[in-house]
Amino acid sequence: MERRLTGEERAQLAALGRGPDGRSTDVRSGSGPPGWIADMLRYCSRCGTALALTPLPEESRDRLACAACGFVAYVNPRMVVTTLPVTDDGEAILIRRGIEPGRGLWAPPGGFLEVDETVTEGAARETLEETGLLVVPGRIIGLYSRLEAGVVTLTLEARIVGGAPQLTPEALEIRAFAPDAIPWDEIAFKTSWYALADWVTDRDPAAPVPDGFTGRTAF
Repeated sequence: MERRLTGEERAQLAALGRGPDGRSTDVRSGSGPPGWIADMLRYCSRCGTALALTPLPEESRDRLACAACGFVAYVNPRMVVTTLPVTDDGEAILIRRGIEPGRGLWAPPGGFLEVDETVTEGAARETLEETGLLVVPGRIIGLYSRLEAGVVTLTLEARIVGGAPQLTPEALEIRAFAPDAIPWDEIAFKTSWYALADWVTDRDPAAPVPDGFTGRTAF
């Protein structure tokens, strides 16, 4: 059973802010599931009764619940794992996406983590699938929330240990970019844009990075 926070406690949390991962979302926190997710959760998976967003005595916030059988449909974010494969020359590998969202725009290789794999396994698998490059994921560059998409993106720097660049349905082009040549205006996602910005400034705090998101919001 979760305890409902008092008004004072909620104010204290709000005063802490949303953290650096909040840079990549435009949706107000605490606004419930994105509409497109709620539309897929209209009926109880146990008994078929319509679900309703309602307060529950044992929950700290309103939940999608079934009045007939008591089932609660919890809506939690999915994990996206991406890598920034770095060449021996210190350049970051990006792909020009071949699928929507963001077709034709640049992004790090990555995708949804499977429930039966670790973060490291998922990041290496997605990179190999999309680029043909075998990588060893290393340090965490950052975590980036995108409430609109119901995802949290984890980006890791990666060392290339094998394979060769290979175009795939998901990658129309594969290219290495020096930190001062990142195509900021053509980055597909806010999560990717801020991950690249953090990677560049982590390497060189004096490196020029646009002041705020300049890419294209694919989702």
